Amino acid sequence: MTPPLAPKRVTILGLGLFGGGTGAARYFAERGAEVTVTDLRDERSLAESLEALSDLPIRYRLGGHAEADFKGADLVIVNPAVPPDARGLEMARRGGARLDTAINFFLRLCPAPVAAVTGTNGKSTTAALLGEMLRASGRTTWVGGNLGGSLLGDLERMSPADAIVLEISSFQSERFGWSRAAPHVAVVTNIAPNHLDRHRDMNAYVRAKREMLAYQRPTDYAVLNAADPILRTWKDAGAAVKVFTGADDSAPRGARGEGNSLRLWREGTEENVSLEGLHIPGEHNRLNAIAAAAAAWLMGAEGRAIGAGAASFEGLPDRLECVAERRGVRYYNDSIATNPESTIAAPRSFNEPIVLIAGGSSKNLTFDEVGRLIGIRAKAAVLLGETAPEIEAAVLRAGGALAMRRAASLEEATKTAASLADAGDVVLLSPASASYDMFRNYAERGRIFRECVRALPS
Repeated sequence: MTPPLAPKRVTILGLGLFGGGTGAARYFAERGAEVTVTDLRDERSLAESLEALSDLPIRYRLGGHAEADFKGADLVIVNPAVPPDARGLEMARRGGARLDTAINFFLRLCPAPVAAVTGTNGKSTTAALLGEMLRASGRTTWVGGNLGGSLLGDLERMSPADAIVLEISSFQSERFGWSRAAPHVAVVTNIAPNHLDRHRDMNAYVRAKREMLAYQRPTDYAVLNAADPILRTWKDAGAAVKVFTGADDSAPRGARGEGNSLRLWREGTEENVSLEGLHIPGEHNRLNAIAAAAAAWLMGAEGRAIGAGAASFEGLPDRLECVAERRGVRYYNDSIATNPESTIAAPRSFNEPIVLIAGGSSKNLTFDEVGRLIGIRAKAAVLLGETAPEIEAAVLRAGGALAMRRAASLEEATKTAASLADAGDVVLLSPASASYDMFRNYAERGRIFRECVRALPS
């Protein structure tokens, strides 16, 4: 498969640590392009990504950008983490090259129908569930994007009969307009304040998410959460058919869940699906399953396969992941909860007393609502990181009278939480904050929490 315009000189702006930059660099280098990678980080910070590309003849400029990196390039692939006001992006524009992203490039070349999932919370679980449901229907299914990494290198192995599932962030969707890219099925789980350290304000964040629907056609579908006050206003977003999902009577048409039963509806056809086998905890996960089921159905899966896929899904790491039980206390890793809205959902998944571990780096979000919930649902809280004072203040403003402790490290926080927990309790890591003050990413934070828990006396 030949890339459009067959670029001979390609610059990757931002290699990054999550695989998107390495996937794009490998894709173009293996197809004969002269590839330059430029990143503000140094060689030590990018060691993992550089090692993954060590077998390829790629030119690197690390620790900064230069005009020469972009002058004469046929194509500049911009990493999602590169902000709109980045100096490197301005250099790329001055260089006159075509700007694109790896996701946009993939969408243009992909021979199979694509379902893309975005939202503030739940998008990884929804995408993974959707992948399981499509696999259960017998189709070859590829899951990638933010979840599973770049699929550019797999394009030649895909066929029109396959199904593609992509998890999409706001950083990716805000640039869909560069190539007017759009998936066949767009799923949006919810919208809540997030990434306000990157987006100018909440309106800019909402516009970035909405861009995923902007270029859909009348033959496409958009699956939207009917209970979300922002998504309910998106009836005119793009030209796709809108399918609203929800629990009970919140979605009278579209995908309506009642208990373990789900009714899928669109003009002229209806399907009943059982979600009885779903065993990931929490009402929010039931809503994720409803959205995934609606998307799977619109992608051609039958009800029996949808139910089987839901039953086979074991959950994802770092998302209410049960790590271990120690002395009658169960420890759950919800490191993916990098914003207050996500942490609000986590304690509601348990009936047991909770000792919460929270805090991390700031996204310029407010903690008032999560502070109220901590005061109601937690018997104790251990706080760490940059946002610890803000979370503690929010709990106190709400009148919370629980025991609160500070910790200098996740290891100390885990030991302190263990000392505050009794048999029958749950210790829950759900930070309501990003991880970058102490860790490379949320996955490293989750890994270290697992290690800390398993080191506790049994």
